[in-house]
Amino acid sequence: MSLSEEGPTIAVLGLGEAGGAFARDLVAAGAVVRGYDPAVAAGDGVVATAAEAEAVTGADLVLSVNSSAAAVAALRAGIDALAPRAVWADLNTASPAKKRQLDEIAREHGRSCVDVAIMAPVPGSGLRVPMLASGQDAQRLTALLRPLGANVEVFEGPPGSAASRKLLRSVFFKSLAGAVVEALEAARAAGCEEWLRGNIVEELTGADESTVDRLVYGTYKHSVRRADEMAAAAEMLSELGVPPAMAAGARDLLLRLSRQ
Repeated sequence: MSLSEEGPTIAVLGLGEAGGAFARDLVAAGAVVRGYDPAVAAGDGVVATAAEAEAVTGADLVLSVNSSAAAVAALRAGIDALAPRAVWADLNTASPAKKRQLDEIAREHGRSCVDVAIMAPVPGSGLRVPMLASGQDAQRLTALLRPLGANVEVFEGPPGSAASRKLLRSVFFKSLAGAVVEALEAARAAGCEEWLRGNIVEELTGADESTVDRLVYGTYKHSVRRADEMAAAAEMLSELGVPPAMAAGARDLLLRLSRQ
């Protein structure tokens, strides 16, 4: 891969919140950035293009940061214009199956697609946001991005390996956030929001390495009793006018475990 004297040429497909931040940081780091987004104008220092194929022409690296729904169409629209040794990376939040599909499409055209998982919010961090990369060309991706200030780690494995780790973490963290939001909404309706907020803070700040073991063991051991408890909780939330999405989900999980 031959890089220009100005630095690598990087195409950014999708110039929204994440793609726009990456493009700005890449320009500041000395890369030549070619951007395409049908709905967002290219920012300062970004070479505006009219289509995916135009954006990726001459690029050493392509960062697809549009959306999971648009990822396949973007790849099909631009892959034939990609130089033989250039790297295509998909940074969209998508299932491991979607990441494998993208790699299969790229391979039909003699290329490959690196699966990149963004592991934290991009605003405030930009290119320094923690990222995981998997796939055949993950090492080549990091060789291009790390000198520009990117915080990207290679996870050995095929495309989909990075995405699976991001989404598994999301099952925990986003579900935890959903439970906190739902519980506080119900507590507000019941007139005891501050009391519950203090209880939640105490539990979270007191967590240690043994907490996960205790949560898992207790859930399995007491699944029958806790299923009844969460059924009552879901009923209470409905009475308070709060849809019991998380409470009902916990009830259903406990019911499933109780039948094993």
